[in-house]
Amino acid sequence: MFVLGLQGSPRIKGNTSILLSSFLAEAERLGAHTQNLDVARMNISPCQECGTCEKKGFCPIDDDMQQVYPLLRQADIIVMATPIFFYGPTAQMKALIDRSQALWSLRYVFRLMDPGRKWRQGFLLSVGATKGKNLFEGTTLMAKYFFDAVGASFDGALTYKQIEGSGDIKKHPTALNEVKEKAKALVTPFLNRTKILFVCTENACRSQMASAFAQYHGGDKIEVDSAGSAPANEVNQLMEKAMKEKGIDMAYRKPKSIEEAAPFGKPDLIVSMGCKDVCPQFPGVPNEEWNVPDPSGKSIEFMRKIRDDIEERVDTRIGKI
Repeated sequence: MFVLGLQGSPRIKGNTSILLSSFLAEAERLGAHTQNLDVARMNISPCQECGTCEKKGFCPIDDDMQQVYPLLRQADIIVMATPIFFYGPTAQMKALIDRSQALWSLRYVFRLMDPGRKWRQGFLLSVGATKGKNLFEGTTLMAKYFFDAVGASFDGALTYKQIEGSGDIKKHPTALNEVKEKAKALVTPFLNRTKILFVCTENACRSQMASAFAQYHGGDKIEVDSAGSAPANEVNQLMEKAMKEKGIDMAYRKPKSIEEAAPFGKPDLIVSMGCKDVCPQFPGVPNEEWNVPDPSGKSIEFMRKIRDDIEERVDTRIGKI
């Protein structure tokens, strides 16, 4: 499982960073794959309110946010960490939040379902220098709607007042232990899921559909990934169209190699999509061969037929777990 940290403080190794690092370290200790994005040092421009995301379903600004979108979709848990600046998050974090309108549009304008939305969790870590009664209210509300936009359920927050000097959070009597306990509480339920890796040659069509359907129908008990022995540069556009007809959002999915899938852990089962002689085998891991014809380069009608066949196979396989 994958935990994504969003570190919004411009202060290097400050209190926010310490809290988030503690959370991610505990998640890794438990067996999660983690990634910590230093948002304050990323090139993320503010939203220009151009309206492209609501008209076409994507953000046209070419900056580091284009790297963030896929990670938000891959994550099982997203942890937003920010100090309070004028009763809100930092400007750097706010830019990332605003640019998430592109994901909001896919759900609420185009009415597409992100397969990971059913189980993905979001959590807030925050510190503030003052002891104001409403110090965290604005940021907490913003976090709630940010997580909704990116397809995560808001699981609450750990917030700490009167923390200002660099490293002061280490002097707090309970903060670091509370963060570790929260990490354990959030991560542990994900660890018992069966890991399935769907494999085809290019990871552009069949295995992408299979992984999306598996996430959608069984993400609470299945951890899903897909990969290819010779990954293509991008997913099949006709496949995306066919999946949109089912209401499934395939945005920000990219073909990847077997090696790129490896950090997410050894699978319990490999499902090869009709490429047994090409796709590599994993010693000690059972392999199912589905022998699904490759619809690439074929008609939309054939793509729909393969799509429906894969969904039926996935649904049947989930029923056996």
